[in-house]
Amino acid sequence: MQRFENKVAIVTGAGGGIGSAIAKRLASEGAYVVVTDMNGDAASTVVAEIEAAHGEAVAIVADIANGESCRELIAEVIGRKGHIDILCNNAGINRRGNLLSVTEEDWRLSFAVNIDSMFHLCKAVIPHMIEAGGGAIVNTASQWGLHPAPNHIAYNVTKAAVASFTQNLARDYAPHKIRVNAVCPGEIHTPMLEAGVIRSGRTIADLDRLVPFGRIGRPEEVAALVAFLASKEAEFMCGSLVEITGAQAVA
Repeated sequence: MQRFENKVAIVTGAGGGIGSAIAKRLASEGAYVVVTDMNGDAASTVVAEIEAAHGEAVAIVADIANGESCRELIAEVIGRKGHIDILCNNAGINRRGNLLSVTEEDWRLSFAVNIDSMFHLCKAVIPHMIEAGGGAIVNTASQWGLHPAPNHIAYNVTKAAVASFTQNLARDYAPHKIRVNAVCPGEIHTPMLEAGVIRSGRTIADLDRLVPFGRIGRPEEVAALVAFLASKEAEFMCGSLVEITGAQAVA
């Protein structure tokens, strides 16, 4: 399918597990993908993989925790391509701990990366989408933003903010045909998850046994959902928070 032919998409955190899968999926369906990440080498690797599969992409290093960097990113893409049709706010960090153990630095950084970046990027891109007659924004929230997991207060609260931000943005800009939705993944097999598993002394197989479906999710499965929400097939979906969890409840 070429659902995104002639479309320009920005994917943040696109050097990581879920982000790289989203970037590759959108490119495979015809989008010109702006692969954005703090890690320039990771972003370039994703672009090389997209180009090897005959897709189109460019790597742009950006610190989305900084508002000015967000505005410069949008301006650069508009300058290159003239339009932005899809924005995937995927970048995120997970600073673990309960209220008494999480540091103020981790708290502030969690907000800067997980939610403030969306504020700055959406504020910069929405005027262009209004002028173009519409667009699609897909945010990466989390199952834990809807059903908090223990000892992850900074992550849970910022992802809950992403969910609320998504619904507020959708309500305000649906009249301009800008569709805003969010995916809410459960446990997905990414480098971030693997690092947490190693620290906990557990294994991926241990996590698999907790999921009624029999295994944790794959980045490509989240990417498929993001692609659907960004496409015209989901034309009447606006303000939706879509969980993708294999029926796993938060423990």
